[in-house]
Amino acid sequence: MTSAAYKGLDRLDAVSIANRGLNYGDGVFETMRVHRGELPLWPRHLARLLEGAARLGIAMPDVDFIEARIADMVSSVEAGVLKLLLTRGEGGRGYAPPSEAVPTWMLSLQPLPAMQAELDVHPCETRLATQPALAGIKHCNRLEQVLGRAEAARAGCDEGLMRDMAGNPVCATSANLLVLRAGRWRTPPVEACGVAGVLRGWLLVQGLVEVAPVTSGELEDANAVALCNAVRGILPVRALGAREWSPDPATDELQARLAMAYPMFQDAGSKP
Repeated sequence: MTSAAYKGLDRLDAVSIANRGLNYGDGVFETMRVHRGELPLWPRHLARLLEGAARLGIAMPDVDFIEARIADMVSSVEAGVLKLLLTRGEGGRGYAPPSEAVPTWMLSLQPLPAMQAELDVHPCETRLATQPALAGIKHCNRLEQVLGRAEAARAGCDEGLMRDMAGNPVCATSANLLVLRAGRWRTPPVEACGVAGVLRGWLLVQGLVEVAPVTSGELEDANAVALCNAVRGILPVRALGAREWSPDPATDELQARLAMAYPMFQDAGSKP
């Protein structure tokens, strides 16, 4: 893994123990796919990063400087995963954010993980709490997802389905949910909980998916189910608990439309 940390525009040798991201999850992050020395989805990631920072009241470092440091790190990388973590910076004991904190931000580059042709998903008991102030953004408190992914691992599954407090499906632990019913792909709303994925956003803009609530019964009766995120692309769900689905041409078509726009997803479902 290659990594670098900065306090504002200054390079750091180490992140302080007083960092509020470490102490309180006071920050936001983006996880991005690297393809041939570039981040093809960077504009969408940047937009969400800016929204998250604004919502939390975190000062945003100079974007040109960030982009230059990203280019330094990924310019010679054929394929990988880059994480950008932005925290409010350092602060004293207590929740109250300091009035003039200098943000700390970090970059870390890791290999692209092996992709799977289809996924087995575990229905998690851990629920997503309702909090509109944090919904949609990728803030640093991911304990619900940590618990959900641990459930999935214990069940021997690839992913975990997360539901809201009413029991309605929202997303997977690290991907958005796509549900095919009556020839139309749906994705649940994320205004109360969940993350507004950048790939989900692209699918919505293209008119390939629509936002609509999905009940547990509708999920069970779906013609096909898939997950999507900016690293893995679109991957079909083979099973959710005891419910299984056969391959559906509609999923292949959705994958093909994505690959036309972003060739890095051309081999979705195969090991890179």
